[in-house]
Amino acid sequence: MVDWVSLTIPFAYLGILIGSLATFSSLYRKRKAAKSSTLEPWFGPNVQRDIYLSLLHLEPEPGKEKLPAVPDGVLKAALLHRAVEDIRRILEVRNAKQALSNLLQRGSVADDLWQRFLRAEKEIEAELRDVVEEANALQSGWGQNIFQSANEMHHNAILREKLIAIQAQGKSDKEWWQQEKASIQSKFMKELEEGEKDPQKPASTLGGDKVGSDEDTVLVESGGPIASGALSTSKGGTSKKRKGGKK
Repeated sequence: MVDWVSLTIPFAYLGILIGSLATFSSLYRKRKAAKSSTLEPWFGPNVQRDIYLSLLHLEPEPGKEKLPAVPDGVLKAALLHRAVEDIRRILEVRNAKQALSNLLQRGSVADDLWQRFLRAEKEIEAELRDVVEEANALQSGWGQNIFQSANEMHHNAILREKLIAIQAQGKSDKEWWQQEKASIQSKFMKELEEGEKDPQKPASTLGGDKVGSDEDTVLVESGGPIASGALSTSKGGTSKKRKGGKK
């Protein structure tokens, strides 16, 4: 006879274990989703997207006549600017992903920052799909080329910013050179004026040198070794003459 009680206990244990794990997993996912929804977004508000949606769903104010439809050219331009903003955000995410991943592995950043980054990636993917759909709706097949045009516009904007920065730096360098040139000219003119006010200064220095040389010659003639030698030879000569005369 089969003991159903002994067989039921393991199955009951497995059922309780599986149910508790499923409950814990569901609560954990809900808590994680609620926490991620309260995290600060990685990017700020997408102004270009808001402009495009405002133009697309432009409605008259209550009590007024219906406004004319927005031209397709305006909508295309707004959508193109929206794609340029998406390109800028894609490049920012790609440049930050590797560094942020390394910092997360080292434990230098919190997990909340990584969750914000992953959420930003998902938002960008959804934004790109939305832009492609809107481009195909405005013009058939435009969704394949819109990001290529947006990338070219983005690079042109970067080059324009660099050119403006170089021109501003050139103006500041020119102003600095003008000030430096004026200070050098003022110093040079000041030196010239000082030389004109005191023209005897070089002559006095030369005179002092001459006086010093004359004194040196006088000292050599009066007490030098040559003079003492001459005196000694003259004395020796006179003494010899006196001895010769005595003989």
